[in-house]
Amino acid sequence: MVEQAASGERQLTTDDLDKLLYILPPDLRDRLQNHPQKESLIEIVLDLGREPEARFPGVAERLSETVVTREELDYCISQVGLFSGDNRAGIERTLHRISAMRNRQDIIIGLTCRVGRAVFGTTLMIRDLIESGRSILLLGRPGVGKTTALREIARVLADELDKRVVIIDTSNEIAGDGDVPHPAIGRARRMQVARPELQHQVMIEAVENHMPEVIVIDEIGTELEAIASRTIAERGVQLIGTAHGNRIENLMKNPTLSDLIGGIQSVTLGDDEARRRGTQKSILERKAPPTFEIAIEMLERQRWNIHEDVAISVDTLLRGRVPVPQERTVDERGEVKIIQSQPTPAPTPASELDALRLAKTGWGGAGRIQPLPLPSMGLEPPGSNVRDFQSLLDESFRQQDGFSPEFERKTGPNGEDLPLHVYPYAVSRSQLEQVIQTLQLPILLTKDIDHADVVFALRSHVKSHAKLKQVARIKQVPIVSIKSNSIPQIARGLRRLLNMDDPDAEVLDINMFSAGRNNDEMEALEEARLAVEQIVIPKGQPVELLPRPALVRKMQHELIEHYRLHSQSFGEEPNRRLRIYPA
Repeated sequence: MVEQAASGERQLTTDDLDKLLYILPPDLRDRLQNHPQKESLIEIVLDLGREPEARFPGVAERLSETVVTREELDYCISQVGLFSGDNRAGIERTLHRISAMRNRQDIIIGLTCRVGRAVFGTTLMIRDLIESGRSILLLGRPGVGKTTALREIARVLADELDKRVVIIDTSNEIAGDGDVPHPAIGRARRMQVARPELQHQVMIEAVENHMPEVIVIDEIGTELEAIASRTIAERGVQLIGTAHGNRIENLMKNPTLSDLIGGIQSVTLGDDEARRRGTQKSILERKAPPTFEIAIEMLERQRWNIHEDVAISVDTLLRGRVPVPQERTVDERGEVKIIQSQPTPAPTPASELDALRLAKTGWGGAGRIQPLPLPSMGLEPPGSNVRDFQSLLDESFRQQDGFSPEFERKTGPNGEDLPLHVYPYAVSRSQLEQVIQTLQLPILLTKDIDHADVVFALRSHVKSHAKLKQVARIKQVPIVSIKSNSIPQIARGLRRLLNMDDPDAEVLDINMFSAGRNNDEMEALEEARLAVEQIVIPKGQPVELLPRPALVRKMQHELIEHYRLHSQSFGEEPNRRLRIYPA
């Protein structure tokens, strides 16, 4: 039966339900043919010695008061084709699937007769992704419609986009039973698999022998099939497949299938790198580019979560955060709605001080993380008219901070041409580059002192290194020293080097203080900056910040040093935090 809906809505085709009912015993067949919910039937369950059941969406109904007999089971088995190695059979030129349960003597004692339907229009939600040519992996619980979507995608690619499509149909579930494939797959070609364990071989054979542009695979479930999928993807063939698992996290925890999303490996970091990242020395990282570039989590038949870049989603999960997929739904009128999920906003605090204490943004959980209130410090809360911290934070990110002077002069302080070539000695090169890039200073770093206009060094190292002073004197290269290897000291030293050292006109850019410039670091620095500028300096009151990792606290210390204020860490991990004191 075919139902043609209004324009823009999907077309539903039920594939010869009468042919499935024909294999049932006459009394059960008559009961279902006259059933009011016949068109929504999902499957029929026949177990030896138990009452037969018909399953509809959300409900199972008994079809008879008498139990299923051996004769009735044998009658059903005789009406269908042969059962394959995965205990599945079909009815020729239909999409129905009959699955068998066997006892230890290999005798069939139960049947699950599943209704197969071709649903046209299920690809409306992801038409743009299909046309992109990128490989797509469908995930979801049984019965959510993965195979139905796979069948429709194959038809759209073959008929509407004129692609050469080959379907690897292990259980004849995609294109139906028999040698002639079902019309629901359009012009796509179908390769059958003799035994389920040979699926990976047929996948490679399809690529080598039939020159497909697209390979469609249902139920990737073994390591060999995952390896074959990667081999196919590396040959430039678009892959459309399904895998066991509801979400990407399930694949990450499955060593057999994790290669589909790039594979997971344990990496041991050096001490410096572990401190820089603020993590343990042994961490998990993605091993390779994902086989499938797009992952679709089919939560419901009309609600799918889209991970448009699987690599980014996997990396985000490995860092202990929650990825933000795109949610797509189809409403009753057939219109597709796309929602870009956002982290749950924090509750609006009563005052700015409350915000600094309670509104910590947590991207690693299901929503915002709210730490325990800090102990009272005897502070008077600011006025109720002060904007909340989240508003201040959002506004501060929109501001164009940073020092971007227009250098009218073309020469340095001593007449040398700009950009100035600086030879760093015992000063962190990465921090130097970070400050130069952020403040847009006309400075180039050089590894050759012969090409340097100036030596930029750590004061303690210059004092104990007579040879450096001797070489600089011979080559007539001046030495500018700073007292510590910190961002504020480096920034002041470079400004002084360019005769720009005007503390009153100094503009703060928090990008200088963030190593990775990720959300957690930037918001921690903004928290410290707002605390200083809104409370510590104008009100002369100390402030306690939220607990942070050691690496982030170091950045906050350097930021506070920029204001020439004193700060101190206290408390035990993981609740160790900063206290900022007024001058």
